[in-house]
Amino acid sequence: MPSRRRALTVLALLLALVGVSFVVALAAGSIPVTTHDLLAALFGGTFDGNFNSAGETSLAVEVIRGLRLPRALGAFACGGLLALAGALMQVLLRNPLADPYVLGISGGAAVGALLAMLAGLALWFVDLAAFAGAFAAMLIVFGLAHGDSSWTRTRLLLTGVIVAAGCGAAVALMLSIAPEAQLRGMLFWLMGDAGQISEPRPALVVLATGLALALPFARELNLLARGDVLAQTLGVSVNHVKRGVYFLAALTTATAVTTAGSIGFIGLIVPHLTRLGLMKLGWGNDQRLLLPAAALVGGSLLLLADTLARTVVAPQQLPVGVLTALIGVPVFLFLLGHDKHA
Repeated sequence: MPSRRRALTVLALLLALVGVSFVVALAAGSIPVTTHDLLAALFGGTFDGNFNSAGETSLAVEVIRGLRLPRALGAFACGGLLALAGALMQVLLRNPLADPYVLGISGGAAVGALLAMLAGLALWFVDLAAFAGAFAAMLIVFGLAHGDSSWTRTRLLLTGVIVAAGCGAAVALMLSIAPEAQLRGMLFWLMGDAGQISEPRPALVVLATGLALALPFARELNLLARGDVLAQTLGVSVNHVKRGVYFLAALTTATAVTTAGSIGFIGLIVPHLTRLGLMKLGWGNDQRLLLPAAALVGGSLLLLADTLARTVVAPQQLPVGVLTALIGVPVFLFLLGHDKHA
């Protein structure tokens, strides 16, 4: 078995990747930012005598603190949440194509958010409505899939697909009747927009809590990924673990969608990429390392994608969900080709 030291080395390298991603995200933009600006924004203090004017220094620091840092923290948290949810869903359904949105949670959040936008409610109420919609979709899927206590992966997946289709129809209806003034904001929300993030702390707290709750059950998740019968034979309470995984994946997905809208492919490809990299190192599908590694990779990937989204055609900003899809499609095709020749 690979050593604990190697696992810590992998996590340290991924943490370094996170640090580099944050530096790039905070430094990139139309306003020039120096190392002194970053230090002043992150750790406080002033740096006199090193710049042409105090006004320029103050503006850069304020831009970092007020705009770029909350957006970067929120993008990282959402990427980590989606990657964690994707890894959990792939264990729950034992399906490599499972992603956080497969059970209709994103659709429920979209219905709630768009209803609030149509009503002209404040942004905080839009977030609340999105979370309520995601939670309602979660309860509907779980209730219908559970049925007469014969909950199976197939039943859960089919129920989620049907609920997602119904939510998609409701979203299409709302878009067709939405006033022109509200349509752009609704479309940006649906495509994923990290620019709307002003308070990243709830998403960061849910990400840390999700990892803290999932990691103690890594052994059970490893066994569950190999089949219900084997897991039950080795003492795993399969039904309880499945319920816990489902609700944790639903909670992390709902939080990510509420924070930044629907952002695709992160939850699908990041667990695959992480698993592929860990297999090269001899760790395989070990959830003890896969879950935190996927969260770090997902956070870094979404952070870098959001940096591109706000700089590549500046001063215009692209929905980050568009870029993740453009990146995700060729990466997923590469993964399919790799599996074919493996």
